[in-house]
Amino acid sequence: MGLQGDIAVVLQLVLLAVKIFALVTALTYSSESYVAAGKLTKPAWGIILGLAVVLQLLPVFGMIVNLAFTIATIVFLVDVRPALAGLRRR
Repeated sequence: MGLQGDIAVVLQLVLLAVKIFALVTALTYSSESYVAAGKLTKPAWGIILGLAVVLQLLPVFGMIVNLAFTIATIVFLVDVRPALAGLRRR
């Protein structure tokens, strides 16, 4: 495997770690927090982020599907997580 293959493997591992972090973070907040923040429900985010982790582990799905779940993970981390964390600080 060349440098390009090594970079791809490292990128896949980083994306997997980010998706696992997002899933664990999503599961730590209460269902009421999601409602109070005006976001999708906890089960919805759990399913989205859980699928993101599973599909990251399975190489049979295309890059477009994986990219969609990567974007969903990023949306959770930059929009939903700060909104949920803001509720705890009050």
